[in-house]
Amino acid sequence: MLNNSCVLLKCGVRSNDVSCSGRAIWIETGYEEKDIASSLKIAGHKSPLKLQAEMSYPLQLSFTGLAFESSKTRTRKKARPFQTLCSSSVQHPNLQEKPDNEVVLLERYGNGTAKRYTLDDAVQLQGILEQNGSDNHSFKDSRLSEAGLSWLPDILKDFILPSGFPGSVSDDYLQYMMLQFPTNITGWICHTLVTSSLLKACHDPLGAVGAGSFTGTAAAASAAAIRWVSKDGIGAIGRLFIGGRFGDLFDDDPKQWRMYADFIGSAGSIFDLVTQVYPAYFLPLASLGNLTKAVARGLKDPSFRVIQNHFAVSGNLGEVAAKEEVWEVGAQLLGLALGILILDTPGLVKSFPLLLSTWMSMRLLHLWLRYQTLSVLRFDTINLKRARILIKSYILQSLVLGCVDCNRDENILSWETFTRPRIIFGVPLEEMIGGERSVAKIKMLLKLYAKEKHVLVVNQQKTDFEVFVSFKVGATSMSVLRSVWQTYWLHKNWKSHDNPSSDSDYDQLAQSLLEMEVKFEDFMQQLDAAGWDTSQINLKVPRKISIEELGHV
Repeated sequence: MLNNSCVLLKCGVRSNDVSCSGRAIWIETGYEEKDIASSLKIAGHKSPLKLQAEMSYPLQLSFTGLAFESSKTRTRKKARPFQTLCSSSVQHPNLQEKPDNEVVLLERYGNGTAKRYTLDDAVQLQGILEQNGSDNHSFKDSRLSEAGLSWLPDILKDFILPSGFPGSVSDDYLQYMMLQFPTNITGWICHTLVTSSLLKACHDPLGAVGAGSFTGTAAAASAAAIRWVSKDGIGAIGRLFIGGRFGDLFDDDPKQWRMYADFIGSAGSIFDLVTQVYPAYFLPLASLGNLTKAVARGLKDPSFRVIQNHFAVSGNLGEVAAKEEVWEVGAQLLGLALGILILDTPGLVKSFPLLLSTWMSMRLLHLWLRYQTLSVLRFDTINLKRARILIKSYILQSLVLGCVDCNRDENILSWETFTRPRIIFGVPLEEMIGGERSVAKIKMLLKLYAKEKHVLVVNQQKTDFEVFVSFKVGATSMSVLRSVWQTYWLHKNWKSHDNPSSDSDYDQLAQSLLEMEVKFEDFMQQLDAAGWDTSQINLKVPRKISIEELGHV
């Protein structure tokens, strides 16, 4: 008998007794099991060892009890340690049969580690710290990406990485930053060499920029300032032109435009380098170099904003941009230091061919590193390049590639004009029908594509397979994707007029639409299953030409 020190935790207790209805509660107070059983019998349980459990999760608490309460009296006792076990088992034939190392909960921390809480044989709550404690596949992949910086102290990781890393950024974030760091170092080394050439071109016996007829030091300094600022102003025009004219390009293919920005910037640096050889033409050469580099910057900045937005999967774009500045400044300081060491090399300053070859070597290394950096990006959005790869794989193999494989196959440098099969969007109706002003043919096309937001025909005047596509009013990115799907199906199954068994163009177009009606939905489902974000389809509809049906055909 436990007398007044009997400890019972009430679950569904009646107003005047201590009977538990439905939930098994075992309280260990240091008394023998028979004493607990006797007390439970007094409370009205004929079989206290057969108690039902309806708890959804097992939970064990260990603490020091200060007071116990029964339904009749309230007595304060001496504090003693006790444990409470809530078990999720349906039957407990014997209270001493407890699950071995049953997992209670998993606690994850911001640094990627986790602690797994389990019940041991002594019914003790134990926490086990794990370095890779997640059962989630993406979490494991992110932890593996962090391994490259495992040697860094935590305070330094917090300084250079976004909070919550790796879960707060995309899986390709760290690999990209690790490659971009040496890329930026080589870029700043090239910048140091180019600046050296500009300063040499500025220097003459009078210490002026193209001083020529200027004889006074003040006049020479004024001329130098005017010409230096003039080249910067001309360069700013390039950025103004790019932002106003080509602002809609960067969302579609940021990898391509970021790579082109480095190519164009390299060309601009060449103009700056040759100012050392032709100092009399400093202003036109430096202005042209600045204009070219400004165009490159106009391509670089918007493209990189799109890439940063891709990294910020937790809506932390500002923090991602701030941490990128940390990496950039670190690379800048190291690159400038290495550039100064290179300039201090005996003979390099006086020999332009040696300076040019050094710059060329560093620039080629920079471009190669840039390409490798962009190649590791794994976008889950669909642009025209990735749409072509995905649709081609589905048409030929009935299989949709995942994000990793598709991004790996994507050609960063390719132009749409040179991609096969060739698709020309936004074609006038007169050109689509081949110059024929046939009302019957136009009606036939409009009737054929009555359910679609696009009209597609095969160009018969080309030996290579080529299609013309025009869009109706209200067409969306999905309309563009459907036209690309139809193009690849026709490219695989098209039979030219040289083939005696070939059907008419109209019949083959009709067959492609029937196939798309049947299989396109399966294609979209496979995209979702492969991890693609089908809500982000970056396929722009040409707005210069659109078809609007004003009456029934």
